[in-house]
Amino acid sequence: MTKILVTGANGFVGNALCDALRARGINFIPAVRLAKQDEQFAVGELSGSTKWADALAGCDVVIHLAARVHVMNDKSNDPLAAFRAVNVDATLNLARQAVLSGVRRFVFVSSVKVNGEETTAKPFTAFDEPAPVDPYGQSKLEAEIALKDLSRATGLEVVIVRPPLVYGPGVRANFLRLMQLVRLGVPLPLGAIHNRRSMVSLNNLVDLLIACSQHPNAPGQTFMVSDDNDVSISELLRMLSDAMGKKALLLPVPAKVIAGVAGLLGKADVASRLLGSLQVDITHTKSTMNWKPVADMQISVNETVAYFQAQH
Repeated sequence: MTKILVTGANGFVGNALCDALRARGINFIPAVRLAKQDEQFAVGELSGSTKWADALAGCDVVIHLAARVHVMNDKSNDPLAAFRAVNVDATLNLARQAVLSGVRRFVFVSSVKVNGEETTAKPFTAFDEPAPVDPYGQSKLEAEIALKDLSRATGLEVVIVRPPLVYGPGVRANFLRLMQLVRLGVPLPLGAIHNRRSMVSLNNLVDLLIACSQHPNAPGQTFMVSDDNDVSISELLRMLSDAMGKKALLLPVPAKVIAGVAGLLGKADVASRLLGSLQVDITHTKSTMNWKPVADMQISVNETVAYFQAQH
């Protein structure tokens, strides 16, 4: 019977993954830095010297979620070094110990940021030349490369998944801020924005990760993942408004005007995420894994909003 080590088990995706594994009757070990529940396995800070042997005992699959995540306005003196320490060195350390413990498969949750920040002519695929533009994306790419090298040297089955924005109950950051603005009824100058953005709900990401832990076609593959329903920022805001039972207050301000004002305010990066497109093509994922998203996007948005409203 499969036994899975889940790292970052108390995080946003980790909690949902553990709930899904539990519901499916799949044996797993939830690894965290500091245990707050009896079932959790504390491993301390992630580094190139973290000891994993006890947590890995009896496991044949690792789903590696723990990471130093992308943060706005990073205050580190050397951001790339800080990201490398956790996302590259600690990941490779875990993978090497996994090999020694007899683990056969390592599912690594990377990021669409390995591909880049914005799409223009076509969606990103797993076969595109990587083009990360920030330290977080660069560190994830370096981890992917190191894991592939380890796989060739040891036979460890490596599977890489690159999610775009992940949302669901408990989501934070930009998605949370959008829900807060919609809830307040603030008029937003985004009614004329017709970009295309790929996102993935917790339910769909978790379902694919579990499939990657088991499917015979998964080893050696890199998979893009999304809800397979790309939306513009204005469409997303209308979905959020509908879920809250509100009328979306969207003003048709041209994108160039918004970008110009944002630039003057020092918020060009925020404008880029709101106005630009970032799409992923999941054709390879669906065909290779015989997989499709299990959760409808509007239903997932409704669930996310319901949780948000219950907290407020």
